[in-house]
Amino acid sequence: MPNLDTALKDAMAIDGAVGVAIVDYTSGMALATLGNSPDLDLNVAAAGNTEVVRAKMRTMEMLNLGHEGIEDILITLGGQYHLIRPMTAKSSKGHFLYLALNRSRANLAMARLRLRQIEDNLVI
Repeated sequence: MPNLDTALKDAMAIDGAVGVAIVDYTSGMALATLGNSPDLDLNVAAAGNTEVVRAKMRTMEMLNLGHEGIEDILITLGGQYHLIRPMTAKSSKGHFLYLALNRSRANLAMARLRLRQIEDNLVI
């Protein structure tokens, strides 16, 4: 099982990746981050995206869709994709992977696939 550092490095190897974080959404704190963009504060992104995850989970419960589970949440910007993947393994509940991608260099389908593979192999 990869550790946090290996998972972050694997995520940064995804085409177009500019930053990645593993976040505890109960506290909003990033457990680990890695990125190469001076314009992306991953700790601020972790805290802000915690609110996105919490709101979506509440909405899923209100709609009686909690059994569905969220695969990922995509936020598209003019120049970036922000991909949020709540972790589903029993040992990783309460955490999510956050990946910021340069939109012009990223293949969104491949990024989603790789992020799922990283999640499948990661134990927190």
